[in-house]
Amino acid sequence: MKEWLRVFKNGLSIDNPLTVLMIGLCATLAVSSQVEGSLFMGIAVIFVLVMSNALIAMLRKVIPAQVRIPIFIVIIASFVTVVDLFLKAFFPPIYAVLGIWIPLIVVNCIILGRAEAFAYHNSVWLSIADGLGMGIGFSFVLLGLAFIRELFGSGKIELFGSAVLKMPSGYAPPIILMMFPGAFILFGFVVAFVRWLNERSTERKAA
Repeated sequence: MKEWLRVFKNGLSIDNPLTVLMIGLCATLAVSSQVEGSLFMGIAVIFVLVMSNALIAMLRKVIPAQVRIPIFIVIIASFVTVVDLFLKAFFPPIYAVLGIWIPLIVVNCIILGRAEAFAYHNSVWLSIADGLGMGIGFSFVLLGLAFIRELFGSGKIELFGSAVLKMPSGYAPPIILMMFPGAFILFGFVVAFVRWLNERSTERKAA
């Protein structure tokens, strides 16, 4: 259980896919302009990560090393198709917002990277922990970016068609936060802050 928790916690902090490993940035910067879309993207990535990690770990002893990458992609694509069809059937507005970024989870570096670096070499139990940790770590950063960008860039947070949080009247939102340059700048500050926290945590453990 200790090893499971260690692997899970690594994905949240010292091995966070966005702020430490710096993978999966394209989708993050593209969909983080809205909290609602980011929430569903985070759930989709967690589902695909956990399920693909578990299945690859289960089959790792019978997957030939020479063709492992194509097999990984087929497994990942199968779970992405499930997510894609589910959102299209039950959440059409969310599907319309996320658009092409749902199918592109297939080639997201986080998913394929964890399959190659972790699930192919570890047990199902630990691979599930890795998928959960990496997926939740990704989702936390994604939602944090989306919250800041949508609230300060548009003046309000909308969920399912209703405004749940608004800036005071007269607030003039800086449009740059809703654009890619603003997303890059904000992400840079988030990376710096998270790395500062990780360094402080490491220093405390050493002391």
